[in-house]
Amino acid sequence: MQITYYQLIKRARIGILIIIAGLAISGITALPLESELKWLTTHTGGLPLAMQSWLKTVYDAIWYVNMHYPFLSYGTDWLAFAHVMLAVLFIGPYREPVKNIWVLQFGMIACLAIFPLAFIAGNIRGIPFFWQLIDCSFGAIGIIPLYISYKAARKAEYLFQNKLAI
Repeated sequence: MQITYYQLIKRARIGILIIIAGLAISGITALPLESELKWLTTHTGGLPLAMQSWLKTVYDAIWYVNMHYPFLSYGTDWLAFAHVMLAVLFIGPYREPVKNIWVLQFGMIACLAIFPLAFIAGNIRGIPFFWQLIDCSFGAIGIIPLYISYKAARKAEYLFQNKLAI
């Protein structure tokens, strides 16, 4: 059975919705970091001890910074804002995946760029290797719906340009 132009567009939009949701959730949850980490550190019994210890260290640092230097958390507010704005960026490809395919390409490049950032900056900043891998997982997982959407949009473009779209 031949896949139609509209099925391809629908497939692309599903992947894009996954990306929009992931970016929006990442952004929104970056705002209350201290309260989230406090909750997390009290509910981590099933995690390996190294991860429990790391989460407690991160919580203690954020608590201290917020207590004595709250203006530093403004940086994570901007991080949260950037994630939400990136989610908004993907509304264009959701509406017209073929016309805005460059945004999908940008997203895939961003997913790949996570790896050197996590390993280089993570090493410089003293982030444990297991946490660098967790950070890399965002790129590894995020590229999947982006690639599926990209391929679907390219196929839809081919069908449309060759007057095969139904």
